[in-house]
Amino acid sequence: MNVDEAEELNAPTRTAVIIGGTGQIGVASARRLATSGFSVMLLHRGAHPGSQNAHQGDPTLTELDVTVVRQDRDDTERLLEFARGADLVVDAVAYTPEHADQLTRLAGEVGSLVVISTGSVYTDAHGRSLDTATGPHDFPDFAVPLHESDPIIEADVGDAAFQTYSPLKAAMERRLLATPDLPVSILRPGAIHGPFSEALREWYFIKRVLDGRHEAVLSYDGGSQFSPIATANLAELIALCADKPGRRVLNAADDETPTVAEIGRTIFAAMNHDAEIVTFAGPPEGTLGQTPWSLPRPLLLSMDAARAELGYAPVVSYADAVAGDIRWITAAVESAAHNLEQDWQQLFPVLAERYGAANWFDYEGEDAWLKTHSAGRSTPS
Repeated sequence: MNVDEAEELNAPTRTAVIIGGTGQIGVASARRLATSGFSVMLLHRGAHPGSQNAHQGDPTLTELDVTVVRQDRDDTERLLEFARGADLVVDAVAYTPEHADQLTRLAGEVGSLVVISTGSVYTDAHGRSLDTATGPHDFPDFAVPLHESDPIIEADVGDAAFQTYSPLKAAMERRLLATPDLPVSILRPGAIHGPFSEALREWYFIKRVLDGRHEAVLSYDGGSQFSPIATANLAELIALCADKPGRRVLNAADDETPTVAEIGRTIFAAMNHDAEIVTFAGPPEGTLGQTPWSLPRPLLLSMDAARAELGYAPVVSYADAVAGDIRWITAAVESAAHNLEQDWQQLFPVLAERYGAANWFDYEGEDAWLKTHSAGRSTPS
């Protein structure tokens, strides 16, 4: 045994605490950290109402040094008891200034704090954001790509008009960054995808395959782009922040930014399904052509800062990651239908309710449109 091997053997085990630990980010991060020598504790609130066992985390994590503890986020004192002294604390679910206030009490008491924000905090030069957009006419014209120095939402969150997700995240960021001695890395992910998600956008195409559909109709000529981020790549960023604590804000996105048409083709290919992508110009017509990526202008996140500061490189491509997404969600849906007699909307209520996924599958309306537009319709190559 050489000196380096002896030092590694005798090195104390690093500890990590993940708040929101059984969701998509927590599961991927726990695996990445536990397989690189961390002892990991996952804190979670319990099952989402109606979700049964779909979001209780990855049972195979029990094979690693991972402990799962049920913890109410609102019990601040107990939450901080678990977090104090940890080499790494990851908060995957914070989204309000009040959550930031909890975390600021860890100043000087943790090695590194990583908090998940969102790419939707950005605004364009006119102050428009995703949260203010009511349609294509006032959709923000973002810088392409967006860098961490670009403007973000400035709003008085005491105003009821700004009590929405992105303004609250922006306010949370400011409060964390204003706290001395807090080694906080704030990550701004794009459209997150990965196993154990409550809102896996890729279901838009996956369900079409399962239902035997051979067409998918897309608005905006199928060209909409919204930077995705695989949970495995997000977990890699988190691990790098653990190794190099600091006060920073970083985007989190896959290297590839496929168009919605390319996402559809990638999923169809992964599932060995022959289907045609049919597109039309302009915005969705009611629910027709409405997908979870249907933006009139792109939202693209630069990863230059993460590469420069942390030496980040993606660990998985979009195509390889989405293959894992498909395996997980199809197995979860099949198991729920067989064992729990649940349909997908009961299994994934967030996907159905918050993202409007119940309106994604108007096959009757699609068929009627396809029949009347069979001539001259566009099919992107």
